[in-house]
Amino acid sequence: MLLVTGGAGFIGSNLVAALGARGLGPIAVCDHFGAGEKWRNLAKHPVAAVIPPDGLMDWLAENGSAVSCIFHMGAVSSTVESDVDHILDSNFTLSMRLWYWCAENDVRLIYASSAATYGDGAQGFDDDNAPDALAALRPLNPYGWSKQLFDRNAVRLAEQGAAPPQWAGLKFFNVYGPNEYHKGGQRSVAHQLFEQVRERGRVTLFKSHHPDYPDGGQMRDFVWVGDCVSVMLWLYDVGTVSGVFNCGSGRARSFKDLAEAVFAALGVAPEIDYVDTPEAIRRHYQYFTEAKMERLRAAGYDAPSTALEDGAAAYVREYLATDDPYR
Repeated sequence: MLLVTGGAGFIGSNLVAALGARGLGPIAVCDHFGAGEKWRNLAKHPVAAVIPPDGLMDWLAENGSAVSCIFHMGAVSSTVESDVDHILDSNFTLSMRLWYWCAENDVRLIYASSAATYGDGAQGFDDDNAPDALAALRPLNPYGWSKQLFDRNAVRLAEQGAAPPQWAGLKFFNVYGPNEYHKGGQRSVAHQLFEQVRERGRVTLFKSHHPDYPDGGQMRDFVWVGDCVSVMLWLYDVGTVSGVFNCGSGRARSFKDLAEAVFAALGVAPEIDYVDTPEAIRRHYQYFTEAKMERLRAAGYDAPSTALEDGAAAYVREYLATDDPYR
């Protein structure tokens, strides 16, 4: 049995879909659903068990002997969440409990880290696993800090020989794709731009307040969710690669590039307005992120990254512009 925590969420549900499509499983999902439409993320896929997060360790105590690998995607993922105790309880404490359980029960663990661990990028975006390199990172919010805490402990425990048989953390960059609709203001820019075009035929981007970047030229590593799933499936198939790795496209692209790709996917001429970046975020605003992918490539992962234009076209035409946008 495979267990996917956060399996009804954005990346988790895409992983469940891919595992099911390959006939892997049975698949157990740990997540909370609430009163919204999040359940639709799983409606098309076989799920053998649904576990509430507060009952996960009890479920493992009863059913863990059947579990061979845990994909730990569950987390408080909002970068604006202010309840630090809540973030730590979900992103660090529970993750550590799963780590120790997997180590004790010889179960593999593949988990979601985040590019938020890099903070403002002053230290670069190199997924160096050396303890000193990890310690030098300065996340800008509690979410990024919680992910960094777990990465540092994972590396430390692995060096001490107290690790699962395989463990891998993935620092996801700016992921976009289907099944993110429940995320509200934390949805990808791709989805938000699509909605702007659909509602008013034009989009709004931030002006640049940096001499090296034009308006809309601020750059991010936008990564198609299918590429993230591909990395996880490769890790699962190989079974022996461990460590913390970047998971991005490896190529920074501008917000203007993304907007133009969404317009192109819709067959609409680009109409872009620019507004000042709000003062509240201007001081710490990031103008560039780009995943260094050399470590993952050196480990053997060789699948090509999806180009931004291709990913945007697939997202818009196969999901967002259809009657059923769910994967």
